[in-house]
Amino acid sequence: MLAQQRQQTILERVRSNGGVRVADLVRELGVSDMTIRRDLEVLAERGLLEKVHGGATALGPGSTEEPGFTAKSARQQQEKEAIARHAARLVRPGTAVALSAGTTTWALAHHLIGVPELTVITNSIPVAEVFHRNPRADRTVVLTGGVRTPSDALVGPVAVAAIRRLHVDTLFLGVHGMSVRAGFTTPNLLESETDRELVTAAHRLVVPADHTKWNTVGISTIAELSEADVVISDAGLPEDARTELTERAGELIIAEGTH
Repeated sequence: MLAQQRQQTILERVRSNGGVRVADLVRELGVSDMTIRRDLEVLAERGLLEKVHGGATALGPGSTEEPGFTAKSARQQQEKEAIARHAARLVRPGTAVALSAGTTTWALAHHLIGVPELTVITNSIPVAEVFHRNPRADRTVVLTGGVRTPSDALVGPVAVAAIRRLHVDTLFLGVHGMSVRAGFTTPNLLESETDRELVTAAHRLVVPADHTKWNTVGISTIAELSEADVVISDAGLPEDARTELTERAGELIIAEGTH
């Protein structure tokens, strides 16, 4: 494989997965560690990716860039599925849970369709559709009203008013990014306001977020890292992130099966 072909392959991996590891590329492409690092250097100099310790990541999006639901659902599918499985273990029959908008919470919804006597509050149209397509007589699903965003969330004053008088046992909060400085963030100001109302309504806050969310920052903060009772991520989460989340959040769970 020529250097240009190899670099194009690397770039495609970064764009589809959000990042790559040098060790994985060495194994996949059958070249030396030094060759891969040189390729990453070339791509970084051209402004096509960002070099990090042990690999490279996609260039961070702008703080107001909001990908659509379909685009986001194609990213990190294996990681999101593993995270969703672990998150589902935190839900007991007969409880009230809230699922905010997001592709990881959408994956979680599929794992909750068999839970008996569940009450679900959501401002996500795709999440509500999962339960609608798999009905149970002993389940109640409340879909807030509001204005629809590119990520298929319902937000704004109508959504906030619907949530304000509710109380749920657990909120599973989908986020655009998380960082020490900004906390859990979203690129949509109205969605941030609605999500903050969900946080207030919940006894326990669980944030299911794959490793690509680390050090991604949206324009508006939903909650500080310390407000999360549980953060569930995957094996790609870097060591510095694990340290920070372990120190700041109530508990950090690394989902198995995401290597």
